Amino acid sequence: MNTRIVLLASLLTATLASPTYAQNRVEISGFLGWGLSDGVSGTPLVAGDGNIYDRVDPKDSALYGFSVGYLIENVEVGFMYSTQASKLVLGGTADRELGDLTVNTYHGYFGYNFGEPDAPIRPFLFFGLGATSFGEVDTVIAGQNRTISGESQFSTTLGGGVKFFFSQHVGARAAFRLTPTYIKSDAAGWWCDPYWGCYLVGDPQYSNQVEFSGGVTVRF
Repeated sequence: MNTRIVLLASLLTATLASPTYAQNRVEISGFLGWGLSDGVSGTPLVAGDGNIYDRVDPKDSALYGFSVGYLIENVEVGFMYSTQASKLVLGGTADRELGDLTVNTYHGYFGYNFGEPDAPIRPFLFFGLGATSFGEVDTVIAGQNRTISGESQFSTTLGGGVKFFFSQHVGARAAFRLTPTYIKSDAAGWWCDPYWGCYLVGDPQYSNQVEFSGGVTVRF
């Protein structure tokens, strides 16, 4: 028993002291940025104000968030969150803001960091899976207070950027990210196949968030 304990302790000590283990790190980043957002189109409707509306979009606005990643050599696995204080806008022959809209994103991600683990400049790429949540919107329609219910949808996210490290533990980062979120599908017609028969084909529509951000990264 003692021999096994000594061997296990020796193996653990050798693992902790190895260069591979020493290069494993946790990185925590906080960032601020700007989000370019678009929504979806629909059937044109004539509103009481005389305008025709056929789109609904989140408004471009500021955002902030954080990420936590665990690195093994150049590979990174982590979680990323962002929140955008936007407004819901009807579009058509005129634009009309309906009310405040909060857009939150939650994604687990896989990333790859280029260069040596201790390099002062490290470009990176990432891809993630998760959800985008559109919050409730309080508005006034035809003189009455109304609430448009919120909704969460599955979404992907992908992007990249550069990390600049001023020391072993502290650095800055600049990043770009695209987050498409499926909203709905419009009927696009019928497709017929000799084997499968005929079925209705849909035209999917996505709400896209394009993010430009900068922030601080701490690693340990």
